[in-house]
Formats: sequence, structure tokens, C-alpha cells
Amino acid sequence: MAMIAEHGLERLTLAALGREVGMSSGHLAYHFGSKDELLLRTLEWSEGRLGARRRELLVSGSSVRERLDAYVDLYVPDAPRDPHWTLWLEVFNRSRNADDDARARQTAIEGAWHRDLVALLAEGISRGEFGTLDPDRFATRLRALLDGFSIAVAIGLRADRDQVMGHVREFLDEGLRP
Repeated sequence: MAMIAEHGLERLTLAALGREVGMSSGHLAYHFGSKDELLLRTLEWSEGRLGARRRELLVSGSSVRERLDAYVDLYVPDAPRDPHWTLWLEVFNRSRNADDDARARQTAIEGAWHRDLVALLAEGISRGEFGTLDPDRFATRLRALLDGFSIAVAIGLRADRDQVMGHVREFLDEGLRP
């Protein structure tokens, strides 16, 4: 993940990666088959770790809004060149030419984020913390906002994460009023 984030997938060589992880480039090529597969498996690994953190925060004893804020905090990159978001940017870039299996795997990752967000919103509505809204529709709009801001942070167009978080909190305050 660090090497992809540092060099990008195009400039990453299996020989350099092999030296870094103590394997031959031939072994890496045999195991992964292609750089696209290496990228997708690295993203799946990264998302597995992040998904575990997301699930922990979703079941914490705090209010739904506090858990929603924690979800957003986990979603938005910390700074430009955030390794996790760099993987996503590489995947997005290669998605145009991806096969059905790769697209299905990417959709599964995104679906987990979406389902967790919809569940949080539905819980907030049922507990009276949030106003009446369609959780799936609101989740779709919120994720689009988060994706746009996250890409801008990850590529360095908007490096002020605090400002981004302020915009997102404002959107949530306006959209979730009981």
C-alpha cells in the first residue's frame, strides 16, 4: 500500500515491490497475475482493516450523531496522498477498463460503506435524533459529498481537512434536523 501510494501504480514495478517485501517479482506476478489485481487486493486488504474500525465505531455506546461524525472522520482522508485514498484513486482511474469481477469487488467494498451509513441514519431516525428522511437517498447524497471532498483532499486541491469537516458538519446539521 505504501509503495502504491508513494509511486502510483504506473510507476510501481514488481521488481521494486519484490525487493521491498522480500519476494521475487516472478512470485508476485504468479500470485497476483497483474498490477490491477495487486491493486484491487491491496484495496480489499486496506478496506478490511478500515471496515473493522468502522464496525467498532458503529456499535459504540455513543449517540447516533457522534457515531455518524466518527464515520465521516474515518471516511475523509487525513491529508494529501493519504495511502488509503491513493488506492481508491488508482482503482477509480482503472475502473473504466475493469472486468465484471473487478467491478463487482469494488461495488462490494462501496456497498459496505453505504449499508453502514444507511443503518446509522435509520437508527437516528428511529431514536428521534434525526428528522424524517429517506436514509438510502440521504446516504447517497452524503457519500457523494464525502467522495468529492475526499478526492480534493487526497490530491491536494483542498488540503484543509478541518474546513472540509466543517462543511460536512454543516450539511449534516441542516439535513438531519429533527
